[in-house]
Amino acid sequence: MRHPLVPLCALAGAALLVSGCSSGSSTGEAAAPAAASPVAVDPAKVGADELGQVPVLMYHQLTAKPASVYDRTPADFRAELERLAREKYVPVTARDFQTGRIDIPAGMHPVVLTFDDSTNSQVRLGQDGNPAPDTAIAILAETAKKYPAFKPVATFFVNADAFSATGSATALTWLNKHGHEVGNHTDRHQNLRSLDQAGATKAIAGGQQAIVKAAPGTRVTSLALPFGAMPQQAGVAARGTGYRYDGVYLVGANPSVSPFAKNFTPQAIPRIRSAGPKDADAEFGSSRWLDKLAAAKNWYVSDGDPNTIAFPRTSQDQVAPAFASRARPY
Repeated sequence: MRHPLVPLCALAGAALLVSGCSSGSSTGEAAAPAAASPVAVDPAKVGADELGQVPVLMYHQLTAKPASVYDRTPADFRAELERLAREKYVPVTARDFQTGRIDIPAGMHPVVLTFDDSTNSQVRLGQDGNPAPDTAIAILAETAKKYPAFKPVATFFVNADAFSATGSATALTWLNKHGHEVGNHTDRHQNLRSLDQAGATKAIAGGQQAIVKAAPGTRVTSLALPFGAMPQQAGVAARGTGYRYDGVYLVGANPSVSPFAKNFTPQAIPRIRSAGPKDADAEFGSSRWLDKLAAAKNWYVSDGDPNTIAFPRTSQDQVAPAFASRARPY
């Protein structure tokens, strides 16, 4: 199924209705710092700004003949990943991003790669158990081999009966084993805003149950809203019987603020549609936004230490109180 293009401004009213939003996890607490012991780096030397913006990119189907603005060719996808690698972006999962567990080298930028609708073009395994050529997981692995700093990890927001060519159980187990994240996209891709509270809860819980049934033990902490449509009772998106999510993802049309910023809303996180510079509605697409981030240099820049949050002292008032103890202004 395909989403209509929904600019973030069209979702603002729904986002304001979200209850229980915080600057940490859905529990309202800041994420625990990582346990790593990195080599200290002077944040000023790398221009660290861990309050900068983060692109959360949205993909759907990879196909040689795109039929929608949401389709991209394998060559398009490969080129975009290589651009990200050259511009010092390092993929992190939605789970790690939304909870502030961002562990990437100093001077690098996080990017979140997300895939909706669980299509076979994203995940398909050959008879040997390896990713089939030109699938998203194969191209991710190829890019990481070419650019060792580029982590081949992504978040796959799936529906029931995901990745039919391989089978849900095999595909989801493979994703978990290889460091990817499996997120929920409801069981049947329902427009949650068109349902009452009970119906929306059922659709979300159904997706959760399908994932856990296919791959027992999967930790599902992220939800992508089909069509970017927030439920009428917005809080239902993050919490309901049988599920509790740290991050809820919109369709949107712009980068996200840092998870350490006080205006970060984990239950209404915007995403950017992957698009080339000449695609329809390109002003909302990834190529244009990556250009803007590079020109303005207002992106998130890591200090290399996952236990601290470094940023220019002039941004001190932007830090969420939950993360104040980890702040490292310079």
